Amino acid sequence: MSYQPFRFLRYSLLLMMPSILFTNRPLAASAQEKFVAPQSRLITSFPFTVFTGGVILVRACIGNFPDSLNFILDTGSGGISLDSATCQRLHLAALPSDKTILGIAGVRQVKFIYNETLHLPGLQVDSLNFHVNDYDILSSVYGEKVDGIIGYSFFSRYIVHINYDSAKVYIYSKGTFKYPKGGHMLKPVIASLPIQNALVRDGENIDARFYFDTGAGLCMLLSSDFVNDSSVFDPKRKFYQTQAQGLGGKANMKLTTLKEVRVGPYRFRKVPTYVFDDDYNVTSYPNLGGLLGNDILRRFNVTLNYDRREIYLLPNSHYRDQFDYSYTGLGIYWVDGEIRIGDVMPESPAEKAGLKLDDVVIAVNNNFSNNIQIYKNILQSVGERVKIIIKRNGDLQEHIMRVRSIL
Repeated sequence: MSYQPFRFLRYSLLLMMPSILFTNRPLAASAQEKFVAPQSRLITSFPFTVFTGGVILVRACIGNFPDSLNFILDTGSGGISLDSATCQRLHLAALPSDKTILGIAGVRQVKFIYNETLHLPGLQVDSLNFHVNDYDILSSVYGEKVDGIIGYSFFSRYIVHINYDSAKVYIYSKGTFKYPKGGHMLKPVIASLPIQNALVRDGENIDARFYFDTGAGLCMLLSSDFVNDSSVFDPKRKFYQTQAQGLGGKANMKLTTLKEVRVGPYRFRKVPTYVFDDDYNVTSYPNLGGLLGNDILRRFNVTLNYDRREIYLLPNSHYRDQFDYSYTGLGIYWVDGEIRIGDVMPESPAEKAGLKLDDVVIAVNNNFSNNIQIYKNILQSVGERVKIIIKRNGDLQEHIMRVRSIL
């Protein structure tokens, strides 16, 4: 009985075929028409800079101001924004609003600058409403002024291709788009932030949903609620105390590794993962478990097609790059032209080396460049003894720190 409907359908299709093939009557014109979207076209392309963790920085101008500003491309932002200090410098008047934004370190009510224009190389984007926020913490983390964040308000208007091999962003108009061969199509949920299913495993396989966040310079971030309720980690898993920076300031976190993270058909093993107490429910638990960050996503050339609810991943030359397993318990920040120590975790290699808050970093392994990105890269050398020259109370001191592994 259960197979009869299938037989009937198959036979009825065969019976219909002769009338289509041999009839002398003309076919209805409507059967030959198919409406399709116009072909997308390349509008422009421009270079980007990559910060620690794969975060992308692009240059753009606002309104009639000739000064070029630094913006982070961030799928984890539900709009577009400007730094409050940048607004003051450009004399842009922000208007109060009743809207709030969430970040890992707090909730803030924001002001807006309405109906402004963003000028990217070869592209003018009109009628944008920028919310205003304080990005001093991001500037101090990356050692370069962060003037704003480009999010959904931009991505929703175009097809955006981020190519890490060429270090360029390609902007296309909406329409029919031909994706390159060899990749995989994700079909995320996109309201203002893209949400993607991924499988995480330490003991059992757990399929959950995560924010797809190119503005997060890490691999994975999980809420402690998700971790506790899902029992994703082996009970014997060791955690390391650390801090991370985001909207609102710093947040205490724990660092460890997951045995496996799978996005579509792509599997990554021994993935560095942060766990934090999501007091403001930024990760929308229990609907989501956390976020996928750009230290995973930078391993693909990514095409964001919000109009079609499509994200296309194509493995690039960084696909097999080793993850950062280093642990120092040391946080360094760019402050008033100096690199200062802002975090020293208890019982960490940094504390054992005798480093203290507000020490000014003069050199790392005899590198006196005063470049925070270079220093952070040196501090990722697992197992090595790193020499750090600091200035404390006007005196120069040399400290030796061994970089620990979280594996």
